[in-house]
Amino acid sequence: MEHWALLSVSDKTGLEQLAEWLLEQGIGLLASGGTYRYLREKGMAARPLEDLTGFSEMLGGRVKTLHPRIYGGLLSRETPEDQRDRHVMDAPLIDLVVVNLYPFAARLNTGAGEADLVEEIDIGGVSLIRAAAKNFERMTVLVDPGQYAAFMERPLAEHTRMDRLAWARIGFLHVAHYDALIAGAMSEWSGGPALTDPFVLAGAAWGELRYGENPHQPAAFYARPGGRGFAGAVLHQGKRLSYNNYADADTAWGLVKSFGDPAAVAVKHQNPCGVGLAEELADAYQKAHDADPVSIYGGIVALNQEVDAATATLLTATFLEVVVAPGYTAEALAVFSRKKNLRVLTMPKESGQPLDIRAVDGGFLAQVRDRQGVELEAFRHVGGPAADWSAWRRDADLAWRTVAAVKSNAIVVARNGATAGIGGGQTNRIDAAKQALERAGERTRGAVLASDAYFPFGDVMDEAQRWGIGLVLQPGGSVRDQESIDRANQYGIALYFSGERHFRH
Repeated sequence: MEHWALLSVSDKTGLEQLAEWLLEQGIGLLASGGTYRYLREKGMAARPLEDLTGFSEMLGGRVKTLHPRIYGGLLSRETPEDQRDRHVMDAPLIDLVVVNLYPFAARLNTGAGEADLVEEIDIGGVSLIRAAAKNFERMTVLVDPGQYAAFMERPLAEHTRMDRLAWARIGFLHVAHYDALIAGAMSEWSGGPALTDPFVLAGAAWGELRYGENPHQPAAFYARPGGRGFAGAVLHQGKRLSYNNYADADTAWGLVKSFGDPAAVAVKHQNPCGVGLAEELADAYQKAHDADPVSIYGGIVALNQEVDAATATLLTATFLEVVVAPGYTAEALAVFSRKKNLRVLTMPKESGQPLDIRAVDGGFLAQVRDRQGVELEAFRHVGGPAADWSAWRRDADLAWRTVAAVKSNAIVVARNGATAGIGGGQTNRIDAAKQALERAGERTRGAVLASDAYFPFGDVMDEAQRWGIGLVLQPGGSVRDQESIDRANQYGIALYFSGERHFRH
């Protein structure tokens, strides 16, 4: 037989139908180990690779397809010189390669250890795919059973160069994704993510997004391996999350899981609009709701403890898009079921994204994610009376964690275990302060005010005094810090510098 297909697959889905189709086309079947045995069990004529190469698998299966006769058949072009070399080595003319790589991603998702994962690093399969894809002018490569139906729609002889190029492109993407998964796992083995050169990302399409931020923008969610974060979330009810839902839920979940006490975070347009802490989760949610009962409408709420029926009842009293939590009681899920359009999402405990990635024209930016929260004793007292942390700790910690999640310029006012006013996304700090203070209203008396960056002038302290703020937290670092310090001493407001800003653009 002059023309051959090389088959080496771990996933046998659709293989029998594909093999029968190839034989009908007059294409012979070359197959490795398990694939050969499967075809013979189905009564199909196939030639084992060992018959071609003259040796069996070795090194426990690490070497079985690496041989000049195979690659001579794969990489030979239609030139007289290449065909002469192929005939000299008695290499078959291979027109099609069908390969599944070792299931590295699947094993990674099961939590397999380093030693086991190393054995799931495919060598021969990757080489077969690369060789076939490189030689797309003459041959075709398939890497997934999902491709078989489209491939068999018309005879192999009628496939065009553009057909083969399309399959080759998918092959190289498949290999690139596979290698990026391995590189990412090795980064974790060696101590965590690193901003290296080159920098690669690995993501597999996960579900469908109807559109992006707006209906005219196509969008998709690509899941990183390991089943962490949203890639490992369970949607109990409601339609799939949208692009904006994911972005808002990420903000809400990232903030709420940083708290130790029962907490609830409401988010709208990637900005927290209400955060509450309490002894009971239902009370925490009520505080978050009451912090801004207008903005929470149509928003997303994240909670850091298992949601019970009492909390679920409160949540369903307001129109929400998504509820995110680490778990729900059966009674809570029954309450939610009365709101068919409400998405109810359980999140895994482990985070899935240690880096922030943002596209810019011509490339992308990458950074380690910002941390939320710091030991308040590490703040430096610079003006006004010293704070009694036994009285201020909860509100100070709440304000400081929250301001890091608000779009810059950001100011957060907190009192009695809840945000009272949030000002974010402003082009100057005094407007952010006025927005937060005006929203807080009478709740500013004796409250904490936190700023994501330093005060360039003393005017924010003037507003803080006018509204009765008791404690101000800010990074410090302005050439005019003394203005704020002087105002703190003048007004009797406790002023502390963190030495660390939290811009979120």
